[in-house]
Amino acid sequence: MNKLKTVVCAVFTLMLVNISTAYSDSGNFAGPYVGFQLLGLGAEFSGTSNSAPGTQSGAVEDKVPVGATAATVGYEVGYVLPLGSMFAIDVGGQYLSGEAKIDHQTSLEDAAAGNVAMTMDDHYTGYIAPTIILSDTSSLYIKAGIVEADIGITGDVTNPGNLNGEMWAIGTRTVLPSGIFIRTEAGYTEYNEISARGKGEGTVGADLIDTQTTFMADPTIVHGNVSLGFRF
Repeated sequence: MNKLKTVVCAVFTLMLVNISTAYSDSGNFAGPYVGFQLLGLGAEFSGTSNSAPGTQSGAVEDKVPVGATAATVGYEVGYVLPLGSMFAIDVGGQYLSGEAKIDHQTSLEDAAAGNVAMTMDDHYTGYIAPTIILSDTSSLYIKAGIVEADIGITGDVTNPGNLNGEMWAIGTRTVLPSGIFIRTEAGYTEYNEISARGKGEGTVGADLIDTQTTFMADPTIVHGNVSLGFRF
């Protein structure tokens, strides 16, 4: 992911070096805005579970890489502050309703024993996007944001709490004279590790998870979206 960040910054810098300010006007982008987003999400969990030594079939480590794609919608509000004729700073917030889920079944003889499902949903992002004005109607930006998502968990395990992560993206924005704008964007989000431990409170032989058993996952989301909005 560090390589991807480097590439994004390099592309942005190259555009900065080669753009003429003769036909640009950042004032056309300035002010508050609202937008509606249609997104494609790709979610990946790299998960592991470690069963407690001496319980049922003994110590077992199961690695569970899970990938999923989905379409979802989102909303954004923000404000663009012009910095001369060529630059602007876009500050805003975004909400996505997309859900990603990992289902883990132990490899024990009883497939129901130790089953755990982790779901992340309701992604909230606060972002800042340095922007280069390409012309009176188009711009290019890179975006950095802090993301929080809700975690839901089922099974005889502790709740790991909410997720926090970092989002990076690159995109373009075209503003029409009427104030309507179209934004296209691609990026990714890396979340902190999810970890949970068995509570030992389930029914023996069905869904009991020993307190020494742990479950972990490293979620990453890649997104591409198109936004339609209005600048006031």
